[in-house]
Amino acid sequence: MRYDVVILGLGYVGLPLAQQAVRAGLSVLGYDVRADVVAALAAGRSHVDDLTDADIAAMSAFTPTTDETLIASCDAAVICVPTPLAEGDGPDLTAVRGAVAAIGRNLRPGMLVVLESTTYPGTTDEVVRPLLESLSGLTAGVDFHLAFSPERIDPGNPVFGARNTPKVVGGFSPSCTDRAAEFYGRFVDTVVRTRGTREAETAKLLENTYRHVNIALVNEMARFCHELDIDLWDVIRAASTKPFGFQAFYPGPGVGGHCIPIDPNYLSHNVRSRLGYPFRFVELAQEINATMPSYVARRAQNLLNADGQAVHGASILLLGVTYKPDIADQRESPAAPLARHLQSLGAAVTFHDPYVRDWIVPGTDDVLGAVAAADLVILVQNHRAYEVDRLAAVAKRFFDTRGATTHPEAHRL
Repeated sequence: MRYDVVILGLGYVGLPLAQQAVRAGLSVLGYDVRADVVAALAAGRSHVDDLTDADIAAMSAFTPTTDETLIASCDAAVICVPTPLAEGDGPDLTAVRGAVAAIGRNLRPGMLVVLESTTYPGTTDEVVRPLLESLSGLTAGVDFHLAFSPERIDPGNPVFGARNTPKVVGGFSPSCTDRAAEFYGRFVDTVVRTRGTREAETAKLLENTYRHVNIALVNEMARFCHELDIDLWDVIRAASTKPFGFQAFYPGPGVGGHCIPIDPNYLSHNVRSRLGYPFRFVELAQEINATMPSYVARRAQNLLNADGQAVHGASILLLGVTYKPDIADQRESPAAPLARHLQSLGAAVTFHDPYVRDWIVPGTDDVLGAVAAADLVILVQNHRAYEVDRLAAVAKRFFDTRGATTHPEAHRL
């Protein structure tokens, strides 16, 4: 059987992409090295928040596999594998190299290969292309097409998905860009072309660095506004009424997910290693955002001390431990370092989250009872399931790190 595309990496990026391609009438091969993931998908079970079991069952033209030889039967290959931070804050390209090698061993003339995994500028040309060419004996831009197209998946977003989020594409050559744009145009509403692969790679990093820096700005403002007895949440509300020149960002207990705490470091690392000087905005933003969990822990300690209670031995309940509201994704969630900071101060930490069953500290199903019993409750993630004002009214002390409460006795970040 021939397939229109193989998607390598069936996680939060690859699986929604596969779904959209199938909906548009493409035949899709899903390749993953994790046999348990492939077996679950073959049985109609989803492992990501944005797709249900019913969604998987409806993907009739989707075939999950661990057999890399089937890649040779595909017209296009899209790489959607993880790129975690390596030592030194650069990207760990182990999974990318593994996926590229699998394609290279099965690459045919005329195929399109696209990297979607977030990485540093130059990866497509300097890492992906040489490996594909050496394993296949084919030449990029002549025998096969090569491009980069950054993933823009936002887990849990009810408005923007794979189809209506504009797709940036940059090819190794103009003809490669044309081929990639034609491919994505079959199932994405808007395709945006860049000059080349490096521009497409850097566009993704700029998007996330912009958010990273602005979140750091309001996180730092949260600290001094608290000291000056200024309600930052009211400040942001007022500033947001300006119809031009301002976009609201909000403070929190830290940043989570793959994009914000990790991706800007790729750009910073690339600037340092290639040019020999720091990308100061990114490094300062990383310093501010990374210290927010410890800052929240200190604020929690101060709230208890103000009532004459030591944090050592105090019972502290964390509400919501995922990195985004209303999903189960815990990647880089600031709740984990916050829990560790509180434990290092001697607190007895527990958690409640409607989307998480087991975590690094003991959990509870009785949210009202746990809130009433705890010496301090910290709202870390504001899931819709939480009636925050009701919970704040029940709690002995309630610390809201998300600006969700209106209860007069609640303390806000």
